[in-house]
Amino acid sequence: MRLARTALVVLVSASTAAVYAQAPAGARLLGTVTSVSGDTVTLKSDAGVVSTVSVSDATRILQAEPGQRDLSSATRIHVHDLAVGDRVLVRATPETSANAYTAQTIIAMKKSDIAQKQEQEREQWQHGVGGIVKSVDSTAGAIVVASGARTLTIHASPKTVVRRYAQDSVKFDNARVSTLDQIKAGDQLRARGERSGDGNELNADEIVVGSFRNIAAKVVSVNAGTQSITVTDLATKKPIEIHFTGDSQLHRLDPQMAQMIAARLKGGALQGSGAPQHTAGGPVPMNGQAPGTPEGQHSGDLQQVLQHAPSIQVRDLHKGDAVMIVATEGSPESATAITLLAGVESMLQASTKESQSLFSSSWSLGGGGDAAAAGQPQ
Repeated sequence: MRLARTALVVLVSASTAAVYAQAPAGARLLGTVTSVSGDTVTLKSDAGVVSTVSVSDATRILQAEPGQRDLSSATRIHVHDLAVGDRVLVRATPETSANAYTAQTIIAMKKSDIAQKQEQEREQWQHGVGGIVKSVDSTAGAIVVASGARTLTIHASPKTVVRRYAQDSVKFDNARVSTLDQIKAGDQLRARGERSGDGNELNADEIVVGSFRNIAAKVVSVNAGTQSITVTDLATKKPIEIHFTGDSQLHRLDPQMAQMIAARLKGGALQGSGAPQHTAGGPVPMNGQAPGTPEGQHSGDLQQVLQHAPSIQVRDLHKGDAVMIVATEGSPESATAITLLAGVESMLQASTKESQSLFSSSWSLGGGGDAAAAGQPQ
């Protein structure tokens, strides 16, 4: 799972901004505490700007919980309760010195609370569902998605948070608040929330969607210097140049595992494959399957297999390799890879369509990279 850490940044920023609207007028600072010395707090913004904030007896300091939407349950704390790593929003009066302020109000989220919320988010996304959107009824708040050969229904309420990836971006940080009626058939979707007993439905707390391309292809050439490859799209028979960034994920399936998955696509079983099994909490992200069912086990196993499949570099790809790619929309001739899976020859031979659907339901929204390694879709 790669979404949780980046998702948390958005969560903290959004929820804190909501409660911050209740603070008095003045300069607004958002950042992480880097030091506390007496009545002076030093913080660093997400852009790297360091500011010093002086605290007086008149300064109101409140502690809010991650995800909190108003100040009704915030607690009053003192400056000595702040610690390095805490996330803070400050309403302040600028002083004559550059990047120096006197605080009117400080709203803080404790580092420990953020870590706990991060873990909860990670677990919720792990037990979430996802797939390719088949239909949307925005009036009824129902979205039908497909994962492999299985479909499930996601129910959204007015409280459900909906986000959409920015065009040509592989970062969850760039996802923007959206609405249900902007979701369309063909979008790739992940949702977290409460699942029904049979796993066929989910009441969503949060949904993230993106308009991405699913490409099954053969590698034509590899350019490690420019971090790009040229492939032939098996559907259109046309060449596409695929570019990779630091957030792109590249993995290669073990041949035996690929054959086992291919056998399942042909109607075999994944039982006894040696692949990781379900946890008691349910299947892993974006599988859309019910725990305990053959299809549920297969899709869940694939996600876990992808998590443990060896990472590769662009230079490890070769002419003739069969690959499945999830990429940004880009243009017909070029796209940026979000994730690539090599070693899929047997799967594509079994069923190109179902292999692509299954893969797109199992990869991690949010991109890779060390910054997201502890989380998901991030």
